[in-house]
Amino acid sequence: MFGYTEEQIASFGLTVGVGAFMLYMLFIIGQLAWESKAGKFGTFVLFLGLAFGMVGFVAKLVIQWFLSR
Repeated sequence: MFGYTEEQIASFGLTVGVGAFMLYMLFIIGQLAWESKAGKFGTFVLFLGLAFGMVGFVAKLVIQWFLSR
């Protein structure tokens, strides 16, 4: 498709697509904290609890980048 292999399309979708989805999820968590008037500590707890799974994905990308260098 457009001169790209399936592997290149999947890699692009995984990095850019999932990254954009993660930014959107952070926006949703921030909006939830704002609407609930959670305060500083409540906002921290919301981001810690709901966004902690994203740390693994980002860590995987960083580890792959260091190993490929």
